[in-house]
Amino acid sequence: MDSKVEVTRGSVPGPVDFEILPRLDSYGRRKDEENESGSTVTFDPTVQRSLLRKCDWFILPPLTFMYLCNALDKGNVANAKTDGWDKDIGLTGDQYYLLVMIFYASVPFCLFGTPISIFVKKFSAARVLPLMMIGFIFAIRWFLGIFESAMLPGVVYYLSTFYKRGELASRVGLFYAAAAIAGAFSGLIAFGVFQIKNPRHHTWQYLFWIEGSGTVTFALFAFFWLPRSSETWWILTEEEKAVARCRILEDSSSEINEKFSFREAFRPFKNPLYWVWAMISLSLGVPLASVNNFLPQIVASLGYSTVKTNLFTVAPNIVGTVALLVLTFSSDYFRERSIHIAIPLAVSLAGFVLLGCIDPIAHRGIAYFACFLLTAGASAPSVLVATWYNNNLPQESRRAVVTAVMVALANSSGLISTNVFRAQDEPKYVPALATSAAFGGLCFILVAGTGIWMRWENKRRDKEQGVVLTARDIPTKTLSEGPLNPSFRFMY
Repeated sequence: MDSKVEVTRGSVPGPVDFEILPRLDSYGRRKDEENESGSTVTFDPTVQRSLLRKCDWFILPPLTFMYLCNALDKGNVANAKTDGWDKDIGLTGDQYYLLVMIFYASVPFCLFGTPISIFVKKFSAARVLPLMMIGFIFAIRWFLGIFESAMLPGVVYYLSTFYKRGELASRVGLFYAAAAIAGAFSGLIAFGVFQIKNPRHHTWQYLFWIEGSGTVTFALFAFFWLPRSSETWWILTEEEKAVARCRILEDSSSEINEKFSFREAFRPFKNPLYWVWAMISLSLGVPLASVNNFLPQIVASLGYSTVKTNLFTVAPNIVGTVALLVLTFSSDYFRERSIHIAIPLAVSLAGFVLLGCIDPIAHRGIAYFACFLLTAGASAPSVLVATWYNNNLPQESRRAVVTAVMVALANSSGLISTNVFRAQDEPKYVPALATSAAFGGLCFILVAGTGIWMRWENKRRDKEQGVVLTARDIPTKTLSEGPLNPSFRFMY
């Protein structure tokens, strides 16, 4: 076979250079890559395992605890409400729901994620994220959204500079599990704090003080602990740094420490695929926000006391965390995204429909079971969708910006969620449950359609080039053009 074969890229013919494709042995396994200087690089399994252990033990836990603090600080208002916080500060009618809308889905939250993510790319997530962590405690509540807006996209981008594409979902899942665990911890902490009896202060005040002080303390530690990059991380040996660089060029980025360009960073939005991903992000955010923001109120609709309501939010959140980890680890193992996203979407959709169709007081057991379905299907789609479009973007700058935009869209859908949960619909919240189900169903259709199209497109390219390739077979260092390169294969 000639080293170059003419293929069609849409309607424009272009060459495929098979010299850039990976060399396989007789068993179909990859042979050693060549680095940019032409010398052969061997991935010593021992060195690679040591590198991964250090990333898993010294980067993931601090990031996870940071997000746990983040989730506790933004989620404690729901627990405080069960203790009468809204009445103590004089909120009436829909004022609580309006406050939640401003608190979680404010304009700054939606607008500042992208510019702050650009700062993350330019000045390192290891320094920007801890500063934001402190900022979202001391800022006026309206501006909390500014400091929290780039937390998730910043961490996803940061992890993509340490982990390969087939390792990213499980690591982001471990990190994001902090948000699900926060729901359980928040209920447990609230249960304990609400036992404090002091006539000088309300018990919900202690809840804010305890959780806020922990956030500030850990942010200071994280600022000095997190490495700016693998190349400057003092804990790695020189051999581990070399392996880290080769791993990222093999299966994550086309270029390391890429110079930021506004034009290049926003170029993906010329591709209709990213508008589909934007719709996916927007639609998945509604059921996610409904579960994250209003699960205590949904459980309260079952007729339990304040103490039991907070305690009974623990088990569903634990189940949600387990489901998140199972799905993300499975997704990495099979290197598959779309099916693993569609499954939890269907589960949460069933939960919303079930909860909206029954009387929660008359069928308390079924209603509580529906809460488990909600949490089991709520978190995984967000993590896997973020991993999905990151996996198909070899350029670092594009990853940073696209992730920020998509997460901002997902968060902006909190405006929908917080506006459909209304005081006059208590305790069943049927319009809110129906709206969440509708957006979850739309997301399911879009995800399934995108996954099918990617499989078809990969097969079309294989047929035209006379090969059978997957995303893992093409080194990302050769894919600076992204999907415009005929050798590109979508990770679906």
